[in-house]
Formats: sequence, structure tokens, C-alpha cells
Amino acid sequence: MDQSRRRPIHFISGLPRSGSTMLGGILRQNPRCFASMSGPVGGVIMGALRAMGPDNEFSVFRNDAQKRRILRSIVTGFYDEFPDAEILFDTNRLWCAHLPLIADLFPEAKIICCVRNPAWVMDSLERLHRENPLNVPRIFGSSADRATVFDRAEAMLRGDRLIGFPLNALRETYYGHFADRILLLEYDILCQRPEQAIGLIYEFLGEPAFEHDFSHVEYEAEVFDRAVDTPGLHKVSGPVRFRPRKTCLPPEIFDRLGALDFWRRDGKTQAFRITGKTGTAGAEDRTLPN
Repeated sequence: MDQSRRRPIHFISGLPRSGSTMLGGILRQNPRCFASMSGPVGGVIMGALRAMGPDNEFSVFRNDAQKRRILRSIVTGFYDEFPDAEILFDTNRLWCAHLPLIADLFPEAKIICCVRNPAWVMDSLERLHRENPLNVPRIFGSSADRATVFDRAEAMLRGDRLIGFPLNALRETYYGHFADRILLLEYDILCQRPEQAIGLIYEFLGEPAFEHDFSHVEYEAEVFDRAVDTPGLHKVSGPVRFRPRKTCLPPEIFDRLGALDFWRRDGKTQAFRITGKTGTAGAEDRTLPN
């Protein structure tokens, strides 16, 4: 059997601007791990599924076993480019919406879901927009969607957009049949207690701990960020630390989005959570103090 097929693969998903790039930058310090920003594998998998579906007249010649081999080969083939890594992490916000597929293709795989209060997710996106006034970022879609901060917030919450889709996908997997495969990692806790949080991640994955350098984490994807006219979107540099600040959002937007952090109030799930404060008991929490 090909070595790449024997390597454990796990997935990073969740909300945007919630630490997935930082988490990848931390994990890749471990020579056993490969992790990066959101990549193309998820989109290729979805495209292949559609191509093998009923709209293709030749789909009758493919059975489920063949489909599994094809889809697995997309993942393993992509990561053959990184033969030295023993543990693979693929990042994509799509994965929370397709946990049954992951469970079918990779029965041992787990998902780390990076989360953050949606008000601060929108605050982060809005700050990027204001820091690049000469650019027209593609993440906000049409000119009407970009017109004012109210339009931008409304657009981002739609079910097919940058906050709305992953938030809905996270709700689905949080309450779903395979929730025991996921670990919610809050951005604030990763920043405040990185050593403890990463230690709990290794424990969740069943992997030995590694001594990371949290004082110097580097990652950037300058070419990609410029392609979407949002410089700095995936740039991580310097120490992992919590940087408190005042929001740049109008109060009504901040309050509305701030009420959407359902995982803080509802523990009726089999998911694991690394969080500083929980609501209703039920989930298995790996709680760290605020």
C-alpha cells in the first residue's frame, strides 16, 4: 500500500478569521505535521462528486467502492507532494458540511473546528476592508454588498457567504450524528493559552505532544491574498497572544452577531470543546480558564 494512504489525515474547518491559519502555522512547526491555509482539496472533492452523479450518463458504470477510491485518491494524491509529513491536516470551511462523507472516506479522521464570536469575525473582516481602501475585495461580492458596513454585515450572514455558510455548517455538525469526531477550538483561548490548547488538541487526536515555539509563529499566503484583493488575509507573524481591542462595528451589528455564538450556550452535543466558558452542560468540555 502507498505510504500516503497509511498516513493519518485530519481536517481543520469552522468559521473564518477564527485562528485556522494560526493553528496551521503552529502545527507545521512539528516536523511530523503538514498544515496550511484553506486549500483546493475540498472543492475538487465536491466537483468529483458532482461529476460522478446522476447528471453524468456514465454514472451507472461506477459503484460506491469505486467512488470511494477516486475520492480518497484526490486527497492522498494531493499530499504526495509532502512525503515527509506523517500527519496531514487539510483546511477548508466546506468540511463541517460534509462530515458524513469524511467519516465514510477516512473513518479515523477528526475535525478541529476553529470558532470565534461572529461579531468579532465580522469586526476582523471589516478592519481588513478599512485597512485596504484602494482595493475592492472579492470577499464582499457585488458593489451593493460592499456599499456600507450594514450591507457588508448583511451580505456576510447569507447562507452562501463567508460567515453565514460556515456558521450553518458548524451548527449542522455540532448537533449531528458524527459530532463526537469534532473539537471546537475558540480563537480567544488559542491566543490566551496556546500551550494548553495545543496540548489538548494532540490529546484529542491521540498523538504525542510537541514543544512548539509560540513566541514566533509565521505564515503568509501573499499571492492568494492579493488575488482576492485582501492583503493580509492569511498573514500570521510573531508571538501567539491575545490582543484586546474595541470593536469598529456599530453597536446594533455587534450585538446582533454577538448573539450567534450558540456553542457557548448550548451543550446538547457530543462534540468536544476547548472554551473559556460554557453554557448548558452536555458536551465534553476541555475547559481552560479565561
